[in-house]
Amino acid sequence: MFITLEGPEGSGKTSHIPHLVEYLRGNGYVVFPTREPGGTSISEQVRDILHDLKNAEMHPRTETLLYQAARAQIVEQVIKPRLAAGEIVISDRYYDSTIAYQGYGHQQDLDQVRALVKYATGGLVPDLTILLDLDVEVGLKRKKQNESEWNRMDDHEVKFYERVRAGYLEMVKQEPRRWVVVNSEQKWEDVQAELKKAIVGRLKVKSQ
Repeated sequence: MFITLEGPEGSGKTSHIPHLVEYLRGNGYVVFPTREPGGTSISEQVRDILHDLKNAEMHPRTETLLYQAARAQIVEQVIKPRLAAGEIVISDRYYDSTIAYQGYGHQQDLDQVRALVKYATGGLVPDLTILLDLDVEVGLKRKKQNESEWNRMDDHEVKFYERVRAGYLEMVKQEPRRWVVVNSEQKWEDVQAELKKAIVGRLKVKSQ
């Protein structure tokens, strides 16, 4: 099963994944966590380029293509082989981030972005995608307070992130069976409980 977590800045994806992995492993599942961009030596090098604040002049098309390069590598080198071996893969971001950020955020042609995404992934679609949703201002404030990595993708105007959030919510409407929306403005423990419930529920359906 392929599970992806999505969300705007400060939504808490990264902090929740280790606990989800521990929970699923405790219930007998073989689970592999990963992240995008990254997850392989090549993809991590691309990540460094994408996130470096010195690269402020990067054009949105360049950004989009670099994300697809990193994604193609992790899909072929890591995700597909582990899924074929019967493992659960949980990824911190996947192609929906490109559609949200590079598509809706940068206001690029969505059909062109989706075509690039399909090429990069070889058509691999997650079994379950969970959107950790929250107010844009709340998320950015959290990001700064937590002293986490502040990179080039965090350095846009608020309107950019508002378009990203709206894009995510539009994708949920387009594919409601794949998506589950969790309000990440709740207490951390409540968010974690909802994440576990969503994943276990989908695992049960998949096993029937």
